[in-house]
Amino acid sequence: MKTDLTDTTASKINKALVKARRAIGTPAVGMVLTLVIVTDEENAYDALKAANDASREHPSRTLVVIKRVSRSPRDRTQSRLDAEVRVGADAGTGETVVLRLYGDVADHAQSVVLPLLLPDAPVVVWWPVDAPLDPAGDPLGALAQRRVTDTYSSEQPVRELSARADAYTPGDTDLSWTRITPWRSMLAAALDQVTCKVDAVEVEGEEFNPSCELLAMWLADRLDVPVKRSLSNGPGLTAVRMHTDSGPIVLDRADGSLATLSIQGQPDRAVALKRRDTAELIAEELRRLDPDDTYAAALRFGVERLNPSTPFPEPGSVKKSGAEESDANGSDAKGSGAKGSGAKGGPLSGEPDAASTELAVKAPVEGAAEAPGEETAPSASLKPVPSGLSGKAAK
Repeated sequence: MKTDLTDTTASKINKALVKARRAIGTPAVGMVLTLVIVTDEENAYDALKAANDASREHPSRTLVVIKRVSRSPRDRTQSRLDAEVRVGADAGTGETVVLRLYGDVADHAQSVVLPLLLPDAPVVVWWPVDAPLDPAGDPLGALAQRRVTDTYSSEQPVRELSARADAYTPGDTDLSWTRITPWRSMLAAALDQVTCKVDAVEVEGEEFNPSCELLAMWLADRLDVPVKRSLSNGPGLTAVRMHTDSGPIVLDRADGSLATLSIQGQPDRAVALKRRDTAELIAEELRRLDPDDTYAAALRFGVERLNPSTPFPEPGSVKKSGAEESDANGSDAKGSGAKGSGAKGGPLSGEPDAASTELAVKAPVEGAAEAPGEETAPSASLKPVPSGLSGKAAK
């Protein structure tokens, strides 16, 4: 059911809501929060559709605030409030009021919204586009317990992250942070499966995507290791590579829907990691209304601290284990011992040195393995071989 009101007031809008609920046979109010959407006419449809889909999980009263731009000086002097009231199937599982503000009343949107808030219910304000740099300082943001922005829609998203870190207030959050929730869960689960020490991390994604920077700052803050931000063609985040002392851990998503988790010594696993739409992101944010301390710590880490000057391990490089290093050291020690005995000469008895004899017998075989069909001359540094051994070698 839809009701259009022209040049109206907040009191008339409340009466229209009560009348509409009675008309459809649901006079009781069963909503859990008030969602205020501050947007423009261009993005109002998509934002309202996402809010209606999210209302199936969180029944709410949705107030859409659209500040209309007056084109002539004459229109700017005329203040007017138009409203569209939707109840029932047209408003998802809650109520929707679309408010269009003209003239001076657009500068006092909080005075229009305040009488329409649900009593004793939390308030969430969402800016799909053109969010203020200080959401808590905005008159509408001051009414809310949670303030949701989307840095991805800004012209300079990475620079805006730094501005939001300076103006952060408990209760602020961003949909760019919500988009990486599956990535954070998968990376934490991967590190729980192995016992290792992370030396460095590389986050790969498309340019001008603040989710990549937020994920890199979260990893740098939690792991306390250097994190490198590299670019790809997307879509979105494409890969995270963690260099550890037990081998690389790679989470790679090239197509935007299916990812591959690779851990050293384990078979590769396919992981569903699709890109979620706005309705799913808003529904996730409405599940928790307390301050997100993890987001605050990642945001305050700072974009400028990424891409350190320290050299990163080469892709695919794996550190040797302790057993391999000890074997290599033992081989080096044996080789140096053999060289030392050759320099000092054979035993005092004058008999052929056993090590030299063994090397002399093995030399032709190794040479044949390296270059089949070619005759190898005995090394000049080795002692003469007895005729019996020479004959056997010739045979």
